[in-house]
Amino acid sequence: MHKFRLHPLIGVMAICLIMASCKVPAITQVSENRTVPSTYGVSGDTTNMSSVSWKTFFTDPNLVNLIDTALTRNQELNITLQEIEIAKNDVLLRQGPLRPYLSARVGASVEKVGRYTSQGAGDASTEIKPGEEVPDILTDYAPTLYASWEVDIWKKLRNAKKAAILRYLSSTEGRNFALTNLVAEVANSYYELLSLDNQLEIVRQSIGLQKNAMEIVKIQKEAAKATELAVQKFQAEVLKSQSLEFDILQNIKETENRINFLLARYPQEIPRDKSSFLTLVPSAVSAGIPAQLLANRPDIKQAELDLAAARLDVKVARAEFYPSLDITAVLGLQAFKPTYLVHLPESVLFSVAGDLAAPLINRNAIKAEFYSANARQLQAIYNYERTILNGYLEVATQLSKIDNVGKSYDLKSKQVQALTESINIANDLFKSARADYFEVLMTQRDALEAKLELVETKRDQLSAVVNVFRDLGGGWK
Repeated sequence: MHKFRLHPLIGVMAICLIMASCKVPAITQVSENRTVPSTYGVSGDTTNMSSVSWKTFFTDPNLVNLIDTALTRNQELNITLQEIEIAKNDVLLRQGPLRPYLSARVGASVEKVGRYTSQGAGDASTEIKPGEEVPDILTDYAPTLYASWEVDIWKKLRNAKKAAILRYLSSTEGRNFALTNLVAEVANSYYELLSLDNQLEIVRQSIGLQKNAMEIVKIQKEAAKATELAVQKFQAEVLKSQSLEFDILQNIKETENRINFLLARYPQEIPRDKSSFLTLVPSAVSAGIPAQLLANRPDIKQAELDLAAARLDVKVARAEFYPSLDITAVLGLQAFKPTYLVHLPESVLFSVAGDLAAPLINRNAIKAEFYSANARQLQAIYNYERTILNGYLEVATQLSKIDNVGKSYDLKSKQVQALTESINIANDLFKSARADYFEVLMTQRDALEAKLELVETKRDQLSAVVNVFRDLGGGWK
């Protein structure tokens, strides 16, 4: 007989595993661009308003109460909190393969083999003890413990765990980003509501002035000093302003409902001070330097963490090309009668095995996952760079807007003051027949439009400060 030699076969298989491990694609090495300009085009002072708590930044108690309610009840924010829980559970999931699996099993079975078979003939001739043979119908009882463990030779499992931790941290930054946006959205909607309240008051005052002017025209018509055309023109202007009043009322209702939605509650009136909108002074702006965005903006930190996780994913995918070492062990008792289970050591069974396996041919699935992980890494790099660029541009845009809107507001205030005085002058001239009705009409119309634009400019001024606070990374601390 020829003796089968096992060692040469094992050697050949080991060489195949080594050769398979050598043919591994290289990781695409690309570094992200983290450079930003030194300033926003203004002062390079490092004082940054993003470190201020939103409760300190906003001084209106009504607005503070609204934001506080939104942070507690907002449904989108609560959805984000559950995403954090999902990411936390994924970390636990990735921790599992790093430790041995241990499971218990209790098995029972019944078997009868043919007598005229090698197994049946052997059983028939086997004596358990003198005068007692193995029965034809065999039961099998086996309480056992199973253990298995993949030895993390190439850090595949540890890198997968680190990637899960990074994604958990990324989800917390996503929550911070959602907080920042929610605070800004509530504040902007609140200022929008105040501006609509003031516009409504301006329109109603204008309607009163227009009606007074129309009554004067009617009196002059009766005295043959004006015509029906003048009366109809003033009547049309009153109707136009009354229509505008209802448009503003609808906008107020929509804005209130938008705030109520952010607060996760059904429609109700929003408490607010309607009288002091135009006298509100925007908070002082201190933008710091652009480099601070990398540490202060949650979306930039989130993109950075996602990039680090994507790089670990590439390492995990690459490790799939290498051999994996699995160790399995079984320890238990086995007998065809329960009473024999306690006969030790005859009923004891155990085994220990180690498997070294690596893909040799048809590795397309592993290659596809590796190349996909590489592509996702590049996506994460581009997303990180885009997020930094977007953050810088948002801040620069809002700083420019604050400057330009502030200058515009000063000029519009002077325009409103001049037009308000011109209304009285036009009315006096009209009464003394030194100005016609058209001049009065146009003066009132220009004054109304200028006052409405002044309110909108004040709203834009306040919103720009809120937006730069958000874009610098404030509102979540």
